[in-house]
Amino acid sequence: MNTTTPDSDGRRRRRRHSAEFKADAIAACRRPGVSIAAVALSRGLNANLLRRWVAQFEADASGVCAIEPASRGEPGVAHSAPAFMPLALPVSSAAAPATDIRIELQRGGTAITLSWPSSAAAECASWMRELLR
Repeated sequence: MNTTTPDSDGRRRRRRHSAEFKADAIAACRRPGVSIAAVALSRGLNANLLRRWVAQFEADASGVCAIEPASRGEPGVAHSAPAFMPLALPVSSAAAPATDIRIELQRGGTAITLSWPSSAAAECASWMRELLR
């Protein structure tokens, strides 16, 4: 469906929708079991346009930064997201004990289990590369 209407001189112009109309259409789409396409059809809108309105509404509600598309050469309007807030994590009194790297290899009926200190992980990786060559 097209969202442009022919003017009296034959040129097509983009329709403008009020904030109330948009809010009513978005509210209708957010009801359980309602199809956005059906709501768009009942209001004479393009389903993709209505889907974009709903997505912008949900992005604004969740605090995600959403840019409203520019119209007629005007820059888009940016909606800012909430500021970053660092959280302090509790420091555990006992550090977790370092575990060893454990490698189990099997070939035919032979099995080898290897324990390597995690503090020497780079050397273990080098050894594995040489072994798998």
